[in-house]
Amino acid sequence: MHEDTNDDARSSRGVEQGDREFLSLERELTVLLRRARANQGEMAREVHPDLESAAYGLLVRLEECGRQRATELAAYIGVGKATMSRQLRALEQLGLVARAPDPADGRAWLVDLTEEGRSRVSRVREARRERYVSHFSHWDRTEVAELARLLQQLNRGMEK
Repeated sequence: MHEDTNDDARSSRGVEQGDREFLSLERELTVLLRRARANQGEMAREVHPDLESAAYGLLVRLEECGRQRATELAAYIGVGKATMSRQLRALEQLGLVARAPDPADGRAWLVDLTEEGRSRVSRVREARRERYVSHFSHWDRTEVAELARLLQQLNRGMEK
């Protein structure tokens, strides 16, 4: 038979009370990520009906940063070379990206959006931006900027 001592009860309560903010963070991130996955799938289908939702982030990265090596994209997204190669082949087959030899290194290839890919991604991102403006219309712009800053800080911390 095990009896709880006051020390056990106190340390148990202390952990729960001290970690309450982290439990709240975990709960809210779970909801946010679930919604984000659903939204990413919708946006991917808006770009192209056959586009995998995971590939949408690649297209956004290429739109924002321009042409890149597949290894740079894999590192940014956090996937292996084989996964990246498979995703890029699928994007090429859909006509959304193209590969060209890297002038700085003839053994490497650079990936970039095609004109069709750029047009489709831009259209979907603009529609998404309009939805954000609508959803956050009751927020002060400084709050929106602070949320973006904190999310960027979170993302950078998760890269490590």
